[in-house]
Parts: sequence; C-alpha cells; structure tokens
Amino acid sequence: MGEHVLPGTPPISVSFRKSARARRLSLRVSRVDGRVTLTLPTGVPMREGLAFVKDREGWLRGHLSKMGAESVATFGATIPYRGLRLRLVPGPVRRPTLQGADLVLPEDPDRAGARLQAFLKTEARDRLSAASDHYSGLLGRPYRKLTLRDTRSRWGSCSHEGDLMYSWRLIMAPPEVLDYVAAHEVAHLAQMNHSPAFWSVVERLFPGHEDCRRWLRTNGETLHRVRFG
Repeated sequence: MGEHVLPGTPPISVSFRKSARARRLSLRVSRVDGRVTLTLPTGVPMREGLAFVKDREGWLRGHLSKMGAESVATFGATIPYRGLRLRLVPGPVRRPTLQGADLVLPEDPDRAGARLQAFLKTEARDRLSAASDHYSGLLGRPYRKLTLRDTRSRWGSCSHEGDLMYSWRLIMAPPEVLDYVAAHEVAHLAQMNHSPAFWSVVERLFPGHEDCRRWLRTNGETLHRVRFG
C-alpha cells in the first residue's frame, strides 16, 4: 500500500498495508530481514496508523536492536562464507578471488555488492549441485532440475515433479548446514511429507541432522541480514 519512514537514529522504514480481514492495527517485524509492516483494517485512516507506529516506537527500536546490525557489502566489511568470515578488499583482479580470509574484488566500490552476490550464487550452485547429486545417488532417486532463489520463508523445497529449489544464501552457512538442507530436500523425492518415514530417510542420508536444524533456527536469520545494494 505504501511506506513511511520513522525519523530517528537510525530511521526506520515501515510498510503499510490494508486488510479486509484485519480487525485491529498490528505491527510486525520480520525475524528474517527486519522488515517492519503495519496492517490496518479497511476504513482505518492513515493518520491513525502513523500514530500507532509512533506510540510503539520504543518497542520497535528495542526489537530491531536485538536482531543485530546488517552487514553491508562494502570494502573493509566482513561477510559470512561457509561458516567463516571473509573480509572484502579491493585489488587488481578481474573477478572475485579468494586469498586466505580475504575475498579480493575488482577495484570498483560501486559494483562490490553485485560482484559479491554473483560470486556467492556461483559458489552456492556448485556446492548445492554437488550435494544434491550425492544424496540423490545415495537415495537412488534422481531429481529433475535445480534452481536458486533468495527466499525468506524456506531454505529449500522439492516439487512433486522432482524439482529442487534452494536459497543461495546457504553458501554463507557452515558446510554441514548446506549439506543437511540438500539431504532434507532430496529426501522429499522419496517422501513428499514430514512424516516419521520422511525423517527416517533424512537420518539415513544425513545422520545427526538435529544440530544443523538447530543452527538454522538459531542463526539462519543472520544470513538474511547481509545486504548487497
């Protein structure tokens, strides 16, 4: 519907939307990316919504501060990569190049974010393809195709046609977490549900998967706090 910026340090962008189903004003902060959304019932004027947000500014800022700061892809910053931290540095290279704990990017700060994102997507495709091939081979069931997206609500999915989809941000997680998600989605090729039989398949493909599930529940949202623009 629209957007309003709440002034302050830092300013907070609040998205507004109208809902015929809503019975009262509600303010929601996404645990994934910190996006703030105010839902207004149909007929409630915008000024009442703005007053509602202003009245809850203290709660809103406190909630956002607990989520941790965003990491912005600029030279000198560090970003997660395979469970470690990479420092972004400029250098005389034509493409992103790993040098120890540094990721050297071409010396153009305006394109650093785009180049980093392209690097992560390429790495994610290579690792997720290899992991999917591995677990598909163990299961004895081929998948049809693999796609990458920047999803917020799930780390992966498997369609009834055997198509696998993953969040490319998994490349920022520890390698075993990426492997677990691949095993999880491949297991759906045998069991298109989350029944005990499904989890038995997951355990057979990836023994001790609970630690990786726990890591995603606890730390997964931090992967969405990396910004490339």
